[in-house]
Amino acid sequence: MEPELSIVRDDLTGEPTRRLIAAHLAGMLANTPVESVHALDLSALRHPSVRVYSAWLNGDIAAVGAFKTFDADRAELKSMRVADAFLGRGIGRAMLTHLEREARAAGIRSLWLETGSGPDFVAARSMYERAGFVPCAPFADYRPDPLSVFMTRAIDTDAASSR
Repeated sequence: MEPELSIVRDDLTGEPTRRLIAAHLAGMLANTPVESVHALDLSALRHPSVRVYSAWLNGDIAAVGAFKTFDADRAELKSMRVADAFLGRGIGRAMLTHLEREARAAGIRSLWLETGSGPDFVAARSMYERAGFVPCAPFADYRPDPLSVFMTRAIDTDAASSR
């Protein structure tokens, strides 16, 4: 029997979380020119508008994810990253489901995201599409960028949290 995944709100003080976020940033910078990297660093993730969560399996960090509110009922998904050792096990989808549930509980009515357009981001884009996200124009402070794909999805604030 597979152990249960535990997803918790993270205060960013733990070294495993900090290492995974550093790996996320390094991965983004390795595959994308700096002007097209929109990942948040630890300082930006500590902003009051951002909620960060970490997923744990057998005491090991398996993933991180966050959302940043940018007005009363809209939020952007940020810092979605599954640790390499846990890829392909549905943990990214579990984190996405958790973030949707938390955002819905906070009164968020739509989620937005920016991800890469290149081959390294195919799995992420596919996951978002399967979750109901659709392409959209750049939002908030984003500008058109051939290296970015922008997506959005309405979430029903009246829906049961079992989605």
